[in-house]
Amino acid sequence: MSFRYLQPESLPEAQELLAQYGDEAKIIAGGSALVLMIRQNLIAPKVLVSLGNVRELNYERDGGSEYELGAMVSLSDMVKSARFRERFPGLHSACKEVGNVRVRNQATLGGNLAEADYASDPPAMLLALNAVTRVVGPSGWRFIPLADFFLGFYTTALKPDELLTGITIPSLPKGARSTYLKYKSRSSEDRPCVGVAAVAVFEDELCTDLRVAVGAACEVPQRIESLEFLAMGERLSDELIAEIADGYAANIDTLEDLRGSAWYRKEMIRVYTKRALKEVRDGDW
Repeated sequence: MSFRYLQPESLPEAQELLAQYGDEAKIIAGGSALVLMIRQNLIAPKVLVSLGNVRELNYERDGGSEYELGAMVSLSDMVKSARFRERFPGLHSACKEVGNVRVRNQATLGGNLAEADYASDPPAMLLALNAVTRVVGPSGWRFIPLADFFLGFYTTALKPDELLTGITIPSLPKGARSTYLKYKSRSSEDRPCVGVAAVAVFEDELCTDLRVAVGAACEVPQRIESLEFLAMGERLSDELIAEIADGYAANIDTLEDLRGSAWYRKEMIRVYTKRALKEVRDGDW
C-alpha cells in the first residue's frame, strides 16, 4: 500500500492540507490505532497528514477554573504529570489503564477521542468530568461538550474538514472525589469490557453532585442524569448505591463481542457501578 505522508509545521498548514485533499486524507496523531487499521486493510487513505510537528497542539495549561490539554499531549505525558494527577486523579487512573507503557507513549489524547473507539478508557472519565472538546474548521472554532461529541461506533461530531485541537476540563469543586474502575475480562493489558467513571461532591457527608459514566459496554459512553439526581442532597447509602447501579444496568443497551455478552456486561455494569460509588464514598480522600 502506498500513500503520501505529509508533515505540516502549524495548525493552519494542517487545515490547508486537509481542505486540499478532502476525503483522500486522514489525520494521524500518535498512530497507535490508525496504523493498525491501515495494516489490517480496514482503511486505505491516499494521504496521511501528521500532526506530530504541530507544536501548538501539545500543551498543558492550568487556568485555575479550568484545565486545558492539547490534542497532541500523549497519554504518557498525562500519566507522568504530577499537577494533572493532583487535579484529576480519576482521569489520571483512566489514562494509566490504557494498554501498556509503549501504547501510552505513542497514543495521544486527541487521537484517542477522535477515533471514538467504544472500548477505550479515557472517554467515560472525561464525560463524567464534563469535558468540552475544541474543534477548528473552515467556519471557525466550535466547542463541543463530550456528551455531544460521540455519535456512535467510530463516529464523532467532527466534520470531515475539522480538526480536534484539545479539550477543556472544568475544575472540580472542593470536596470532589473521582475514580475510574476498569474491568478486563481476558488479560491484564486488554481493552475494557466495562469501564465506570464516577465523580461525587460531598458537603457534610451529603452528596451535592454525582456523575456516573459507563463506557466500553455500549456504543458511546453514557450517563443517566435521572439516576444521578437520586443522590442529590442524600447520603450515599448502600441501598441508594444499589438503586443507582441497578438503574444503570437496566437502562444501558449493552454490546456483545469477544470481551463479553450483552447480559454479562449488564451484570458487570451493576457490579462496577456499585464499587465506584462505594469508592468515592469510603475512599481515603
